[in-house]
Amino acid sequence: MAPPRHDERKNDQKGQSTRALTLAQVARTAMGDFVELTGLDPVAMTGARPDGDGWSLLVDVTELARIPATSSVMATYRVDVDSSGHVISYERLRRFSRNATDLT
Repeated sequence: MAPPRHDERKNDQKGQSTRALTLAQVARTAMGDFVELTGLDPVAMTGARPDGDGWSLLVDVTELARIPATSSVMATYRVDVDSSGHVISYERLRRFSRNATDLT
């Protein structure tokens, strides 16, 4: 079954047609909420997938800045948001050095 399209028209509570937000719009709202909640500035959004009526996003942040920057400690957070982009929950999934690469 194909994932739901988030750019299709939907009906609001009054039965009026509304346009769902794009992923880019959802991400902007989500990143604003994430910064407000954690005080961490996102470096990159490295993943996004539809999750029910919302989205599950992967966000990389610098948790500990060091000199040189390649030795900084980074972290990946999973940020779950509703269909309007507001954060429902978040959790840190992993920490790593900026110069580390994943084994494939």
